[in-house]
Amino acid sequence: MTLQTPQPPPGALRAVLAALDSETGLRQPAASVLRHGPGPLQPAHPLAVYVLERPGASPTEARRTGWRFLVRNGAGEYAASAEVVETPGGHTFSHFTAGPYPDSTLRALRQAWQLAHAAHTRHQPRLLSMPGHYATALWLHSPAPGEDLIIPLAPAPVGVTAHRVYPAAELLAALDHSPVAAPALLGRP
Repeated sequence: MTLQTPQPPPGALRAVLAALDSETGLRQPAASVLRHGPGPLQPAHPLAVYVLERPGASPTEARRTGWRFLVRNGAGEYAASAEVVETPGGHTFSHFTAGPYPDSTLRALRQAWQLAHAAHTRHQPRLLSMPGHYATALWLHSPAPGEDLIIPLAPAPVGVTAHRVYPAAELLAALDHSPVAAPALLGRP
């Protein structure tokens, strides 16, 4: 498998760099790990962010909403991620994220690179947010229909194993049958 990582639009990269140089941006609670770590801060591993709006949808229905970058500090550690959203006026910095997702994203990327050495297919790494399932995953999009792979990030929903490589159809079917996919209505059994 070959990983084809697209370059982010210049506006997305400029928005992240401006946030990393901004006192205001670094005041966000999730940016505290960036304020206290060794500098300089550098964006790395840009991934297009796609959102799958509803349970039961296929990845082809996901819409791109922006870009997420892992942020590396001066010690070479990935301490947080920075997200940029697409707006009618261009790319705008949205927020920093700390906690388990940056580490889990890096781990999933390493898994994808290992897969790339073992297979003879092409995939494009993307982040897939599935708010209806309370899940985020590394989506390895293939130009060939039916060959998409998904690596759920930790923490994963109940019934899904984080960092296991799933065929997209298998994972989405499992999520659609999970308890979160069918919320209970108040007053109904």
